[in-house]
Amino acid sequence: MNRVVITGMGVISPVGNDLASFWESISQGICGIGYITRFDTADFKVKIAAEVKGFDPAAYMEPGEARRTDPYTHYAIAAAQQAMDDSGLMGQVAPERLGVYIGSGIGGLQTLTNECQKFILTGPRKVSPLMIPMMIGNIAAGSIAIRFQAQGPCLPSVTACATSSNTIGEAYRAIRHGYADAVLAGGSEAAILPLAVAGFANCMALSTRNDPLDSSIPFDIRRDGFVMGEGAGMLVLEEYEHAKTRGANIYAEIKGYGHTCDAFHITAPHPEGRGAVAAIRGALEEAGGLGGKAVYINAHGTSTPLNDRTETMAIKQALGEQANEAYVSSSKSMIGHMLGAAGAAEAIISVLALNHQLVPPTIGLKEPDPECDLNYVPGRAVNAPLELVLSTSLGFGGHNACLAFAKE
Repeated sequence: MNRVVITGMGVISPVGNDLASFWESISQGICGIGYITRFDTADFKVKIAAEVKGFDPAAYMEPGEARRTDPYTHYAIAAAQQAMDDSGLMGQVAPERLGVYIGSGIGGLQTLTNECQKFILTGPRKVSPLMIPMMIGNIAAGSIAIRFQAQGPCLPSVTACATSSNTIGEAYRAIRHGYADAVLAGGSEAAILPLAVAGFANCMALSTRNDPLDSSIPFDIRRDGFVMGEGAGMLVLEEYEHAKTRGANIYAEIKGYGHTCDAFHITAPHPEGRGAVAAIRGALEEAGGLGGKAVYINAHGTSTPLNDRTETMAIKQALGEQANEAYVSSSKSMIGHMLGAAGAAEAIISVLALNHQLVPPTIGLKEPDPECDLNYVPGRAVNAPLELVLSTSLGFGGHNACLAFAKE
């Protein structure tokens, strides 16, 4: 089996639109949540979100290309370009051995809502001929493959909140089993729109506290729902010998991947966390087990009553006695829930935590839930001699994914 390493990363997020500013914000516990600026929220019970700020697609594409693509593709292209530039991979891999595994939980919802309005107000003849290629959930992957002439495997994933953990995991498997030498993997989302906010709010998924600093509060007994985020995260995965031969900078090695389904409920996790436990155990087993290593878990940690309690239970079952020694935190306390992009953004945080030997905090955690009793690193980051980092993602539909990272 081939070893798989990470040689490039890029990100567009609510707390920074490049790798350096993103990590600076995360490590300092900066909150990217604020009042929604994209539309009037007077009739909405949810008025906050974690919006991307100061992003200009012109920095990454010509105006004509920007007009022909949805914002979720803008974010994806920008983060992908950053990751490829960071990796130095262009021209160093055969096109047929370069893959693209990039997904989205929702896809081009801005395009869909715009064209629905046109259809209702002016009729079918006014609907854009570009509507379909702008809105479909695979078009970010296709556009990025075209940009980088990636002629190898191209496989978007759509597994709700587990989407980009799955794209990374499946890309890892493709390289591990010899189907590609390198894969650009990740996810993108741009769904802070009236229809999406109304839909998530009406299914009781979002926090209605409407306090930017006190709404996304994972593992806190006061939590009442997640806060929507947006953006993109991209990682360049590469076969180890290929990376070493070209002298690439190696951030970390992917050591394991677990992927399961609860097969229980369309939105609620299994009450005993069975699928999550199996996914974590699968990643750990492939990574060679705990072995007394210093562990950090970047938890899914959505700030919903069910998720945080169930995930805590799953971590305890999967890690056994070592769960009490592990560091656990939720980045969603700072960047909200980036939906299909969450797994990739959190994988990047996990890799940077390993590189900097720093555990990011769970900000806003002030009143711990007695049923959530692990070390969630409240308030401030802490230094730690990390040897193994796990990143978990749990999505609607019962999708569970876990990635394991270590230094090469």
